[in-house]
Amino acid sequence: MDLRSFVDLLTREGELAVVDAEVDAYLEIAEIADRASKAHGPALLFRHVKGHSLPVLMNQMGSIRRVELALGAPLDDVAARIANLLELQVPSGLVGKVKALGQLRELASFAPKVGKKAVFSEVVVDPPDLGKLPVVTTWPGDGGPFVTLPVVVTKDGEGRRNAGMYRLQVYDGQTTGMHWHIHHDGAANYRQSGDRMEVAVALGTDPIVTYAATAPLPPGIDELMFAGFLRGEPVELAPCATVDLEVPADAEIVLEGYVEHGDERVEGPFGDHTGYYSLADSYPVFHLTAMSHRKDPIYPATIVGRPPMEDCYLGKATERLFLPLLRLVQPEIVDLELPLEGVFHNCAIVAIRKSYPGHARKIINAVWGMGQMMFTKFVVIVDEHVDVHDPSEVAWRVFNNVDPQRDCVVVPGPLDVLDHSSPTPRFGAKMGIDATKTWPEEGHPREWPDELAMDPAVKARVTARWREFNLPFE
Repeated sequence: MDLRSFVDLLTREGELAVVDAEVDAYLEIAEIADRASKAHGPALLFRHVKGHSLPVLMNQMGSIRRVELALGAPLDDVAARIANLLELQVPSGLVGKVKALGQLRELASFAPKVGKKAVFSEVVVDPPDLGKLPVVTTWPGDGGPFVTLPVVVTKDGEGRRNAGMYRLQVYDGQTTGMHWHIHHDGAANYRQSGDRMEVAVALGTDPIVTYAATAPLPPGIDELMFAGFLRGEPVELAPCATVDLEVPADAEIVLEGYVEHGDERVEGPFGDHTGYYSLADSYPVFHLTAMSHRKDPIYPATIVGRPPMEDCYLGKATERLFLPLLRLVQPEIVDLELPLEGVFHNCAIVAIRKSYPGHARKIINAVWGMGQMMFTKFVVIVDEHVDVHDPSEVAWRVFNNVDPQRDCVVVPGPLDVLDHSSPTPRFGAKMGIDATKTWPEEGHPREWPDELAMDPAVKARVTARWREFNLPFE
């Protein structure tokens, strides 16, 4: 599926609204998209953008349903496929090893394939000019217009590909900022490169590829292979014209260019997914060497800000799809909730099967040791029967079960660069909260009271007679 077929699917499913009135890429499109996000509304296709001929697609994955339409299955079903794949890590006996071999072959079959047809090169823009794109300015304090939904492709020193999503502030027709954080793979590739590193940017990819570029995969795992696994068939790539990189062949628009060491420029501010402006800072400059697109291309964009926003649903997909990976390493984890208000890295609520004193503390530290979860500012641990997706129940457990001195741990460590509350950038304090039932061995000599619960026989009797009471509620 490419972006166009996804737009067709959204149309058939009643998930797309077409705006034919002329709109301005400066703030107007963003304001309409923000209202759609807050109203849990549809994807938006703006056909007439002031001063441009290209339509703009916004909010394409701004709901769980649209994310599942993109994936072709419910999130829990995709998570089950991932869990099944992870089982090959510990095969037992001959039958288990044969099964694991088959699974490995299946996974290898999803590796991206380089084809001959670069659909994205139907039209070559010569000379390349970013001014021809309807790049959106999303917030009034932004440093300029930003490309907000790019799949940025680089390679490390050993030729391994990385596809990440790093915003691009447009400076002029041939240059942008390259906003990759110090912890991201694109930045690592840049640090390890020579004086110049080639970069390709794909805009308007298959939504699964777009999602995969945001996924917190372990180092060395190809995002495009992961996309192939999710879609059930390999991603077809095509070579770029001026850089030694391959990008999805059916991308709507492709930008080619390079970044150089020592060539940096102030980038930002930018209205970010925290709901605040991320501050201006120096980042590498991306120099454009080529630009091409499909006939009648669709320009994709997104707006981030105070939740709910489109990126929140990509985060919920990550929560569900990567839970099996957490369970592989920490099998006592029962469930996970990353609240929208935590914007991915500020809060994780984890339910565990508690088996020994200090178990919650162990999981708190384990979470901070799992890849990008090291940024999690608050980790809350609850018992296995607690519904982590019910904020009222979680709050009740925390407010009633926690002794602040005994059950809270505060440690210094790395934080997301967007965290504005820490005294220094990228480093500050994190808190773990043990909201499980405290055992005597954990320093609670008093008797822990029983929770209130009605007699099951009475509940059943009242349920059976409910209509007799003639009450206006269930």
